[in-house]
Amino acid sequence: MSKLIAALCCLMLAGAPLALAQDKAKSDEKKSAKAAEKSSKKEPSEKQKAQQARMKDCSKQAGDKKMKGDERKTFMSACLKDDDGKASPKQQAQQERMKSCNKEAASKKLKGDERKQFMSACLKS
Repeated sequence: MSKLIAALCCLMLAGAPLALAQDKAKSDEKKSAKAAEKSSKKEPSEKQKAQQARMKDCSKQAGDKKMKGDERKTFMSACLKDDDGKASPKQQAQQERMKSCNKEAASKKLKGDERKQFMSACLKS
């Protein structure tokens, strides 16, 4: 009986490196698949590149002025608006929708996950 147990233990130990090698091979496959996926992403459009450059510039300015919290949010919002200093009509409509949904959520006294779900549904409609 003890020889049988010893033989089983030997078999299990002999199979462990094989199982580890298979796990390593699977993780290598996943890594190569992720790398291929990243390389196949499309390049951002010119408009997206311009927006990214504007965000980078505005963020640098806010950092230089050592802005934090609400002050930084306000500055970033103003900085990122169109060149004439006004939000686009689409942005204005989104802001109005946010305000009305926010008021409605406050009047219903929603909090936490309930509020998140309500706001998500409200903003989609």
